[in-house]
Amino acid sequence: MAEIITVDDPDDPRLADYTGLTDVELRRRREPAEGLFIAEGEKVIRRARHAGYAMRSMLLSAKWVDVMRDVIDEVPAPVYAVSPALAERVTGYHVHRGALASMQRKPLPAATDLLAGTRRIVVMEAVNDHTNIGAIFRSAAALGMDAVLLSPDCADPLYRRSVKVSMGAVFSVPYARLESWPRDLAAVREAGFKLLALTPAEKATAIDEAAPHSLERAALMLGAEGDGLSTGALRAADEWVRIPMAHGVDSLNVGAAAAVAFYAVATGRPA
Repeated sequence: MAEIITVDDPDDPRLADYTGLTDVELRRRREPAEGLFIAEGEKVIRRARHAGYAMRSMLLSAKWVDVMRDVIDEVPAPVYAVSPALAERVTGYHVHRGALASMQRKPLPAATDLLAGTRRIVVMEAVNDHTNIGAIFRSAAALGMDAVLLSPDCADPLYRRSVKVSMGAVFSVPYARLESWPRDLAAVREAGFKLLALTPAEKATAIDEAAPHSLERAALMLGAEGDGLSTGALRAADEWVRIPMAHGVDSLNVGAAAAVAFYAVATGRPA
């Protein structure tokens, strides 16, 4: 059973995992280096636990202690009970969900190991907005994609904002990083995947005409908001595919486009 410790000093070193959560650059450097990530909210904390992530500690406002009692009773990690005002001073924002947990990261699998046994994968290039990362993972989980591969410059799926937007889906869709981009796309092709680059380019094939759901193994490539896939990534693709647009709209937000494309890749024609 976890020990519940009341803390009233925002500089208490035991709260170090939770300091400066709004400082993106600091957390980007610190969290992977220290092997931790932050789960926010009751549902996300429970999903992280269910996915097998070890808990380092919890930071709870008083009213959330009873809500999280079953988790507290199961986990031998310290629980720091704080006032909402102190939580805000420590983290840098109003923790309206009232519950945070510092979790231990797991080692990422090698990309080649992840490819074995999968049929529908997502490949992201330079998607560095944490909200988009979270939305894409949530859609990937909901629409039956098996795994995600990230270019070296993609944002961290376990950053707090990504985890929160995904509602914990980052825990249920396995992912790995490609070390050399776009050279490592060759390994994806060698594993039997057809590389489909999602792009609004006019010469791209409409995704329903490409019928990606009929492929034995398909890898859908997504680029960053605005710039899209790089020239190198487009050249490495086997086929360019696009989502047909109406009313003069030329493209969708990458999160929305991903959801439409995942449906087409996994089940058939986009809605």
